[in-house]
Amino acid sequence: MESKKSKLCVYFHLLLFFTSVAEAADPQTESLLSLKSHFTDDLNTFKDWFVIITPGVSDSKLACCSWSGVRCNQNSTSIISLDLSSKNLAGNLPGKQFSVFTDLLELNISDNSFSGEFPAEIFSITSLRSLDFSKNNFSGRFPDGVSSLKNLILLDALSNSFSGSLPIDLPRLENLKVLNLAGSYFTGSIPSQYGSFKNLEFLHLGGNLLSGHIPQELGDLKTVTHMEIGYNSYQGVIPRQIGYMSELKYLDIAGANLTGFLPKHLSNLTKLESLFLFRNHLSGEIPWELGEVTSLVNLDLSDNSLSGTIPESFAGLKNLRLLSLMYNELSGTLPEGIAQLPSLDTLFIWNNYFSGSLPKSLGMNSKLRWVDVSTNSFQGEIPQGICSRGVLYKLMLFSNNFTGTLSPSLSNCSTLVRIRLEDNSFSGVIPFSFSQLPDISYIDLSRNKLTGGIPQDISKATKLGYFNISNNPQLGGKLPPEIWSVPRLHNFSASSCGISGDLPGFESCKSITVIELSNNNVSGSLTPAVSACRSLEKMDLSGNIMTGGIPELLAKLPHLKVLDLSDNNLSGSIPSDKMFRSMGKHAYEGNANLCGRPLKPCAAYSSRKLVSVLIACLASVVIMVAGTLGLYYVRQRSQSQWKMVSFAGLPHFTADDVLRSFGSPEPTEGAPQVSDSVCKTVLPTGITVIVRKIELQGKKKGVMLKVLTQMGNARHVNLVRLLGFCYNNHLVYVLYDNNLHTGTLAEKMRTKKRDWETKKRIINGVAKGLCFLHHECYPAIPHGDVKSSNVLFDDDNNLEPCLGEFGFKYMLHLNKGLVSSTANTADQMNQVIRAEQEKDIYSFGELVFEILTNGKLRDAGRLIHNKPKDVLLREVYAENKGCSSDFEQGEVKRVVEVALLCITSNQCDRPCMEDALRFLSEAHSRLK
Repeated sequence: MESKKSKLCVYFHLLLFFTSVAEAADPQTESLLSLKSHFTDDLNTFKDWFVIITPGVSDSKLACCSWSGVRCNQNSTSIISLDLSSKNLAGNLPGKQFSVFTDLLELNISDNSFSGEFPAEIFSITSLRSLDFSKNNFSGRFPDGVSSLKNLILLDALSNSFSGSLPIDLPRLENLKVLNLAGSYFTGSIPSQYGSFKNLEFLHLGGNLLSGHIPQELGDLKTVTHMEIGYNSYQGVIPRQIGYMSELKYLDIAGANLTGFLPKHLSNLTKLESLFLFRNHLSGEIPWELGEVTSLVNLDLSDNSLSGTIPESFAGLKNLRLLSLMYNELSGTLPEGIAQLPSLDTLFIWNNYFSGSLPKSLGMNSKLRWVDVSTNSFQGEIPQGICSRGVLYKLMLFSNNFTGTLSPSLSNCSTLVRIRLEDNSFSGVIPFSFSQLPDISYIDLSRNKLTGGIPQDISKATKLGYFNISNNPQLGGKLPPEIWSVPRLHNFSASSCGISGDLPGFESCKSITVIELSNNNVSGSLTPAVSACRSLEKMDLSGNIMTGGIPELLAKLPHLKVLDLSDNNLSGSIPSDKMFRSMGKHAYEGNANLCGRPLKPCAAYSSRKLVSVLIACLASVVIMVAGTLGLYYVRQRSQSQWKMVSFAGLPHFTADDVLRSFGSPEPTEGAPQVSDSVCKTVLPTGITVIVRKIELQGKKKGVMLKVLTQMGNARHVNLVRLLGFCYNNHLVYVLYDNNLHTGTLAEKMRTKKRDWETKKRIINGVAKGLCFLHHECYPAIPHGDVKSSNVLFDDDNNLEPCLGEFGFKYMLHLNKGLVSSTANTADQMNQVIRAEQEKDIYSFGELVFEILTNGKLRDAGRLIHNKPKDVLLREVYAENKGCSSDFEQGEVKRVVEVALLCITSNQCDRPCMEDALRFLSEAHSRLK
């Protein structure tokens, strides 16, 4: 009893103590504690925000000066800095608590999740010099009153969700040096008053929804050194007055819908180091005067409609490191002066109309790292010294008219990671010594005239992932015996190369996913050891002289989707596993001694042949009689008779078995009682399936059944299985696998953030499923409804995604006549399918952004159209904080780049799903 009393006494004194704490705290401390009570603090950021007061002791110092994020003056009597950045805080930010911070110089609440309107009360803290509330979700109009912050030097409101126009009274802040309002959904035009800032040095308005003309008054900003106003949708041209911004070092007006010519007045910017005007609609020639801006380090005029030649005056740009002129209509030759630039390390001039030879000195005068002159009409040979400075890691010369031999000096380029020389007329042997190329990961030499075979030391290329030598008809030689053991090789393509000799054994082939060896003279047999290639997705050995049988163990490869063994000398029976039949008849044709489904039945004993013939004749007679007698009955029953079609994975039930599972009292006489278009039912063996009801429209039955059959035969690890369907003349009931029971992607994003590896697995899985539908099914199957609620999982630990609902929206459109099913030619039908595929690709890009942002960024195609890429990346990085290493952030960046390609407004610029998947698979190495 005494012990209980003592405990109660202690609790009572503690209560008195904390009551005194609340009463004794100073106003500034009390305001901070009040702010704390308004925040959602999942990380327990404010664990040290409490007051300890010794009773009877008075102290003039603030109790909060030792708290994290708080800095006081020297006497600890007033707060001068409050830094709550990157604390994962959320909620609405109250305003009245800030009125007591009369000496506050710095307020930083950036990189949190504050929402609601930004409190205008903060603008009453006239002592403020720095105000940063970037990377939050403040909405509504930018509040009035900011002009009262007379001492303000920095204002950063980057990446919020404001509406309305830019605040017009900001130029009244005469001490302001840094203004960042980028990526915050401001609308309207840039106020002409923004040309009257007195001391502004940094101006960033990019990535909003700004329109109108760029005001010529910006030319009056004589103190600005850095200006980014791109990624908006302006009208008109670049004002020539921009050339009067005498201190400007960095100018970015990319992605801004600008038209007209490049103003030659830009040559007045004698301190300019970076000029980014890419992704506009600029036309005309590049002004000769631009070559007089000798301070230029980065020049990017790509993705415009510029014509003419590269000015010879560019030879004077001695500090230039980046020259990007890709995606224009430029012509002529590459000037010798470009090759003489001592600082040049990146040269992008692909997708133009350049011709002639590359300068012989290219690469000898600067440390070239990345050269891309692809998709032009260049001729001649590769400059001998292109890698003489020893740092070249990407060489892209594909789709030109280059000739001559490949220089042996390329083997001395030990830094090479990626080399693409396809679609030219190179001849001679492949000079690579792979032991001297330790980092090479991607080689494409296809569509040339090379000879001398594949280098036998290719197995030493330990980082090689992609190797394509196809369509070099005179290449010859044999396949290197250890080709499949290259540790990271996933794609090996050597079709139409005149290769002979035996197919190497497959004892070590864990990473290989694609083998293309069609139209050669490869001999030998396909041994059961091929089952070691657990990652194999495609094997094309057609058009060779292979002998022997087809190993049954091929059916054990979990990812194999394309197998083509046609036009060989294979013999024996095709294994009975359904996987082999799913490849289609064309996969085995041209093998005279091969039999079994889907080819002709294998030969049996003569007596059995005779019996079969007699039985067939008798059956024909019976069928004719029965058919005549039953014609009337069939006609009477045809309107209500149900039929069943089963695919792999569903026991062969009758239609009655399936229909009875719905609870219909007379399943063979009419439709089962399914009230909703989608439901679950239990089949006679206890298997639960998903059932979708489709009402057939008009005369669409044949088309619908054909599409359903194709969908049912589509089998992929990243697709939900269609098990079968039963139908009559009016209704179809489609049965789906119900093993995917752990929720949809949309549900999982709402409940828990996923780490980068999991997100990457989900994105790649969805891409593989779509790629299979688009490129490995014939005809292609558009998904039609790619979204997070149609991505399902069968395992909460593995989270391997499966695409549901594939083909259904497209099929329903066919059923309702929204998509033509009566195209006059195959080409017309292909056009319809391609249009649907384009929609899939766009939706995939949006889905990727939804995954990357943990479900926050939906409808990305509309929302990020004018957002600067750097702003977008920062937002994505913020949602993937576990990606702390440069390597992981590089992976995230490249996935973002693929997604941006998928949602680009110009359909012609979108990759197909095959390319999108390839780009994603290359995220571990640097993309082009």
